[in-house]
Amino acid sequence: MRTLSLLALGSVVALAACGEPTVSAPEDDAAIEAANETGGGVADGADAGAARPVIAGAEACFESELADALLDMCVLSADVMAGRLVETDGNALARDYLLQRYDEIGLEPVGESFVHAFDFERPIDFRNPDAGRETLTGYNLIGRVPGRQSSRAIAITAHYDHIGPGENNEIFNGADDNASGVAAMLAVARHFAENPPEHDILIVAFDAEEGGLNGARAFVAAPPAQAAPVALNFNLDMLGYSPDGDIWAAGSYHTPALLPIIEAAAADASVTLEAGYDRPTGDPREDWTLLSDHGPFHVAGIPFLYLGVEDHEHYHQASDEFNTIDPVFYAGVVALSIDLAERLDAQLPALSDAASQVDEGLTGN
Repeated sequence: MRTLSLLALGSVVALAACGEPTVSAPEDDAAIEAANETGGGVADGADAGAARPVIAGAEACFESELADALLDMCVLSADVMAGRLVETDGNALARDYLLQRYDEIGLEPVGESFVHAFDFERPIDFRNPDAGRETLTGYNLIGRVPGRQSSRAIAITAHYDHIGPGENNEIFNGADDNASGVAAMLAVARHFAENPPEHDILIVAFDAEEGGLNGARAFVAAPPAQAAPVALNFNLDMLGYSPDGDIWAAGSYHTPALLPIIEAAAADASVTLEAGYDRPTGDPREDWTLLSDHGPFHVAGIPFLYLGVEDHEHYHQASDEFNTIDPVFYAGVVALSIDLAERLDAQLPALSDAASQVDEGLTGN
């Protein structure tokens, strides 16, 4: 989600729109074939979909011979997931699928389990400030790829929840928001599992991002004791649909040392990567610093790099379906995500030092 919301140590206001459902199966076979030929968003060009157990209700995804990341996105945005709203059966089904994928990739649990529960409060009715609040339970999924050194970690994050069904029972499947980010996160995880990183990599699928960034806030407030301290957050949210064929990296305004990394990755990418949407303007549509799960990291003084497309006509609409995704563009974005993650891992000590200097300059210490 990236919405007109403001995170301020204590409160988030989130708005959601409604729309009509569309067919969720892919329609452009030629585009899908082209994406598969370019790797389809799969680390090292592998296609593992055929080996996975078929998910009941998402059979069409497995029958389409999709490459790895496209298959993950297709399954997570299938009607059977019912929009993945927190504390629903569809959300639990998505969680079970991701746990299976964590095991397949070979991630290590952080603590006794991948699953880390948290409680949070939210308004019963966002439209009525006097309606009271309710307590819900969300579930973050945290896996680890051990690095050659474990003094610090990069948290690679994406939220797996979405906004569920609409008032007329139409399903808001959230293919771009944020099945696309989760599938890319899994591709990055698989890449590092096959190519050991320099530093620990935490793979974190956040729950309850919609309506308050609650999973990220819980993680930052109480990080797992068994994990290395997070020195950088790389957050993936809305990667799959861009009519202009571009995608944006936010964070370099706050951590200028990120800009050369963004520029180097942009020079090698098959998609157009721009840096921006992170300068304080007073208009949340122009400053995404606090509008997704990287926001709580930033508030806590942890540098972030956020990757996402601009808002579009399918955002928080029932039309945010798998068949709206451009598989060739998405393959390029997943490859870009892996490249950025590699560069961040290689430059993490310098990024941490630069961030510390910025913090000292801002605080006067």
